[in-house]
Amino acid sequence: MTSRKVIELFYDVVSPYSWLAFEVMCRYRNTWNIDLKLRPAFLGGIMQGSGNKPPAVIPNKFAYMAKDLARLGQYFDVPLRYPSDPFEVMFNKGSLPAMRFLTAVHEGEKGRDKQVEQVSRELWRRIWYEDKDITEPASLSEAAIKAGLSDSEITEVLKQYTSKDIKDKLKSATQNALDYGAFGFPLLVCHVNSKPEIFFGSDRFELMAHCIGEKWLGPLPDKSSAKL
Repeated sequence: MTSRKVIELFYDVVSPYSWLAFEVMCRYRNTWNIDLKLRPAFLGGIMQGSGNKPPAVIPNKFAYMAKDLARLGQYFDVPLRYPSDPFEVMFNKGSLPAMRFLTAVHEGEKGRDKQVEQVSRELWRRIWYEDKDITEPASLSEAAIKAGLSDSEITEVLKQYTSKDIKDKLKSATQNALDYGAFGFPLLVCHVNSKPEIFFGSDRFELMAHCIGEKWLGPLPDKSSAKL
Protein backbone atom coordinates (compact mmCIF):
# COMPACT_ATOMS: atom_id res chain seq x y z
CA MET A 1 0.00 0.00 0.00
CA THR A 2 1.35 3.43 -0.93
CA SER A 3 2.04 5.85 1.90
CA ARG A 4 -0.49 8.56 2.58
CA LYS A 5 0.36 11.99 1.19
CA VAL A 6 0.17 15.01 3.45
CA ILE A 7 -1.77 18.03 2.18
CA GLU A 8 -1.65 21.29 4.10
CA LEU A 9 -4.50 23.75 3.55
CA PHE A 10 -3.69 27.33 4.52
CA TYR A 11 -6.82 29.48 4.74
CA ASP A 12 -8.59 32.46 6.25
CA VAL A 13 -12.35 32.62 6.83
CA VAL A 14 -12.51 36.08 5.25
CA SER A 15 -11.78 34.35 1.93
CA PRO A 16 -14.85 32.74 0.31
CA TYR A 17 -12.64 30.88 -2.16
CA SER A 18 -10.92 29.29 0.83
CA TRP A 19 -14.31 27.97 1.97
CA LEU A 20 -14.73 26.18 -1.35
CA ALA A 21 -11.29 24.57 -1.09
CA PHE A 22 -11.90 23.68 2.54
CA GLU A 23 -15.15 21.83 1.83
CA VAL A 24 -13.73 20.01 -1.18
CA MET A 25 -10.68 18.82 0.75
CA CYS A 26 -12.82 17.73 3.70
CA ARG A 27 -14.95 15.71 1.27
CA TYR A 28 -11.91 14.11 -0.39
CA ARG A 29 -10.15 13.32 2.88
CA ASN A 30 -11.64 9.81 2.86
CA THR A 31 -11.67 9.42 -0.94
CA TRP A 32 -8.01 10.13 -1.62
CA ASN A 33 -5.07 8.52 0.17
CA ILE A 34 -4.20 11.71 2.07
CA ASP A 35 -3.75 13.22 5.50
CA LEU A 36 -5.31 16.69 5.50
CA LYS A 37 -3.71 19.28 7.76
CA LEU A 38 -5.80 22.41 8.36
CA ARG A 39 -3.59 25.49 8.75
CA PRO A 40 -5.48 28.63 9.81
CA ALA A 41 -3.45 31.72 8.87
CA PHE A 42 -3.99 35.45 8.32
CA LEU A 43 -4.74 36.61 4.79
CA GLY A 44 -3.94 40.24 5.63
CA GLY A 45 -0.40 39.19 6.51
CA ILE A 46 -0.10 37.27 3.25
CA MET A 47 -1.17 40.29 1.22
CA GLN A 48 1.25 42.56 3.01
CA GLY A 49 4.11 40.09 2.96
CA SER A 50 3.74 39.25 -0.73
CA GLY A 51 2.86 42.73 -1.96
CA ASN A 52 -0.40 41.48 -3.47
CA LYS A 53 -3.70 43.38 -3.66
CA PRO A 54 -7.09 41.87 -2.80
CA PRO A 55 -9.50 41.54 -5.75
CA ALA A 56 -12.01 43.75 -3.93
CA VAL A 57 -9.82 46.83 -4.40
CA ILE A 58 -9.95 46.44 -8.20
CA PRO A 59 -13.41 47.54 -9.40
CA ASN A 60 -13.74 45.10 -12.31
CA LYS A 61 -12.58 42.15 -10.19
CA PHE A 62 -14.91 43.18 -7.38
CA ALA A 63 -17.89 43.29 -9.76
CA TYR A 64 -16.94 39.91 -11.24
CA MET A 65 -16.45 38.34 -7.83
CA ALA A 66 -20.12 38.58 -6.84
CA LYS A 67 -21.24 36.72 -9.98
CA ASP A 68 -18.38 34.27 -9.71
CA LEU A 69 -19.17 33.31 -6.12
CA ALA A 70 -22.85 32.76 -6.91
CA ARG A 71 -21.95 30.28 -9.65
CA LEU A 72 -19.24 28.59 -7.58
CA GLY A 73 -21.54 28.21 -4.58
CA GLN A 74 -24.00 26.26 -6.71
CA TYR A 75 -21.31 24.16 -8.38
CA PHE A 76 -19.55 23.21 -5.15
CA ASP A 77 -22.77 22.96 -3.10
CA VAL A 78 -21.53 25.52 -0.57
CA PRO A 79 -24.07 28.11 0.67
CA LEU A 80 -22.18 31.23 -0.36
CA ARG A 81 -24.03 34.52 -0.21
CA TYR A 82 -22.53 37.98 -0.52
CA PRO A 83 -22.61 40.07 2.68
CA SER A 84 -24.67 43.26 2.56
CA ASP A 85 -21.43 45.27 2.81
CA PRO A 86 -18.57 43.05 1.62
CA PHE A 87 -16.03 45.89 1.69
CA GLU A 88 -16.82 46.52 5.37
CA VAL A 89 -16.48 42.81 6.12
CA MET A 90 -13.23 42.25 4.24
CA PHE A 91 -11.38 45.47 5.02
CA ASN A 92 -12.80 47.54 7.87
CA LYS A 93 -13.54 44.61 10.18
CA GLY A 94 -11.33 41.91 8.74
CA SER A 95 -10.67 38.49 10.21
CA LEU A 96 -7.79 38.87 12.66
CA PRO A 97 -9.84 38.10 15.82
CA ALA A 98 -11.46 35.11 14.11
CA MET A 99 -8.15 33.68 12.93
CA ARG A 100 -6.62 34.14 16.37
CA PHE A 101 -9.65 32.36 17.83
CA LEU A 102 -9.22 29.50 15.36
CA THR A 103 -5.52 29.33 16.13
CA ALA A 104 -6.34 28.98 19.83
CA VAL A 105 -8.67 26.08 18.98
CA HIS A 106 -5.98 24.60 16.72
CA GLU A 107 -3.32 24.84 19.43
CA GLY A 108 -5.51 23.41 22.16
CA GLU A 109 -5.65 19.89 23.49
CA LYS A 110 -4.82 17.00 21.18
CA GLY A 111 -7.75 15.67 19.24
CA ARG A 112 -9.17 19.08 18.35
CA ASP A 113 -8.75 18.65 14.58
CA LYS A 114 -12.47 18.04 14.20
CA GLN A 115 -13.23 21.12 16.29
CA VAL A 116 -10.98 23.26 14.08
CA GLU A 117 -12.94 22.01 11.07
CA GLN A 118 -16.31 22.67 12.68
CA VAL A 119 -15.46 26.11 14.07
CA SER A 120 -13.94 27.14 10.73
CA ARG A 121 -17.13 26.13 8.94
CA GLU A 122 -19.33 28.02 11.39
CA LEU A 123 -17.24 31.18 11.00
CA TRP A 124 -17.52 30.96 7.21
CA ARG A 125 -21.26 30.48 7.57
CA ARG A 126 -21.55 33.61 9.70
CA ILE A 127 -19.67 35.86 7.32
CA TRP A 128 -20.52 34.38 3.90
CA TYR A 129 -24.05 33.09 4.43
CA GLU A 130 -25.67 34.68 7.49
CA ASP A 131 -24.04 38.13 7.07
CA LYS A 132 -23.04 38.24 10.74
CA ASP A 133 -20.08 39.57 12.69
CA ILE A 134 -16.94 37.45 13.26
CA THR A 135 -14.89 39.93 15.28
CA GLU A 136 -16.58 40.25 18.69
CA PRO A 137 -16.06 37.66 21.48
CA ALA A 138 -19.81 36.99 21.63
CA SER A 139 -19.85 36.28 17.89
CA LEU A 140 -16.90 33.91 18.16
CA SER A 141 -18.55 32.17 21.10
CA GLU A 142 -21.76 31.69 19.15
CA ALA A 143 -19.86 30.09 16.28
CA ALA A 144 -18.04 27.80 18.72
CA ILE A 145 -21.32 26.79 20.38
CA LYS A 146 -22.79 25.84 17.00
CA ALA A 147 -19.60 23.92 16.26
CA GLY A 148 -20.18 21.80 19.36
CA LEU A 149 -17.55 23.13 21.77
CA SER A 150 -18.43 22.93 25.44
CA ASP A 151 -18.78 25.99 27.67
CA SER A 152 -15.49 25.19 29.40
CA GLU A 153 -13.68 24.78 26.08
CA ILE A 154 -15.02 28.09 24.80
CA THR A 155 -14.04 29.84 28.03
CA GLU A 156 -10.49 28.51 27.70
CA VAL A 157 -10.19 29.52 24.05
CA LEU A 158 -11.47 33.03 24.84
CA LYS A 159 -8.79 33.31 27.52
CA GLN A 160 -6.07 32.24 25.11
CA TYR A 161 -6.88 33.84 21.77
CA THR A 162 -5.60 37.32 22.65
CA SER A 163 -2.42 36.01 24.30
CA LYS A 164 1.04 36.67 22.89
CA ASP A 165 1.58 32.94 22.39
CA ILE A 166 -1.47 32.60 20.12
CA LYS A 167 -0.64 35.80 18.25
CA ASP A 168 2.85 34.43 17.62
CA LYS A 169 1.46 31.06 16.50
CA LEU A 170 -0.77 32.79 13.94
CA LYS A 171 2.15 34.88 12.72
CA SER A 172 4.22 31.71 12.39
CA ALA A 173 1.55 29.91 10.34
CA THR A 174 1.21 32.97 8.10
CA GLN A 175 4.98 33.10 7.65
CA ASN A 176 4.99 29.38 6.81
CA ALA A 177 2.56 30.09 3.99
CA LEU A 178 4.72 32.99 2.76
CA ASP A 179 7.77 30.73 2.86
CA TYR A 180 5.94 28.35 0.53
CA GLY A 181 5.37 31.27 -1.83
CA ALA A 182 1.82 32.28 -0.90
CA PHE A 183 0.34 35.43 -2.41
CA GLY A 184 -3.28 34.69 -1.46
CA PHE A 185 -5.57 31.99 -0.09
CA PRO A 186 -6.48 29.20 -0.31
CA LEU A 187 -3.01 27.67 -0.55
CA LEU A 188 -2.71 23.91 -0.85
CA VAL A 189 0.68 22.34 -0.21
CA CYS A 190 0.91 18.72 -1.35
CA HIS A 191 3.93 16.84 -0.04
CA VAL A 192 4.89 14.41 -2.80
CA ASN A 193 8.11 12.39 -2.58
CA SER A 194 9.42 14.75 0.12
CA LYS A 195 8.84 17.72 -2.18
CA PRO A 196 6.14 20.37 -1.67
CA GLU A 197 3.89 20.98 -4.67
CA ILE A 198 2.04 24.29 -4.35
CA PHE A 199 -1.46 25.02 -5.65
CA PHE A 200 -3.29 28.33 -5.25
CA GLY A 201 -7.04 28.83 -5.45
CA SER A 202 -10.14 26.67 -5.64
CA ASP A 203 -9.85 25.76 -9.33
CA ARG A 204 -6.78 23.50 -9.39
CA PHE A 205 -8.22 20.29 -7.97
CA GLU A 206 -8.00 18.29 -11.20
CA LEU A 207 -4.36 19.26 -11.68
CA MET A 208 -3.61 18.59 -8.02
CA ALA A 209 -5.19 15.13 -8.25
CA HIS A 210 -3.00 14.33 -11.25
CA CYS A 211 0.07 15.49 -9.33
CA ILE A 212 -0.60 13.27 -6.30
CA GLY A 213 -1.74 10.25 -8.33
CA GLU A 214 -5.45 10.46 -7.49
CA LYS A 215 -8.65 10.96 -9.51
CA TRP A 216 -10.75 14.11 -9.49
CA LEU A 217 -14.39 13.03 -9.23
CA GLY A 218 -15.96 16.48 -9.23
CA PRO A 219 -16.99 18.65 -6.29
CA LEU A 220 -19.24 15.97 -4.74
CA PRO A 221 -17.36 12.65 -4.68
CA ASP A 222 -19.93 11.22 -2.29
CA LYS A 223 -23.22 12.98 -2.83
CA SER A 224 -24.85 11.18 0.07
CA SER A 225 -22.49 12.82 2.60
CA ALA A 226 -21.50 16.04 0.87
CA LYS A 227 -24.43 18.19 1.99
CA LEU A 228 -23.58 20.90 4.49
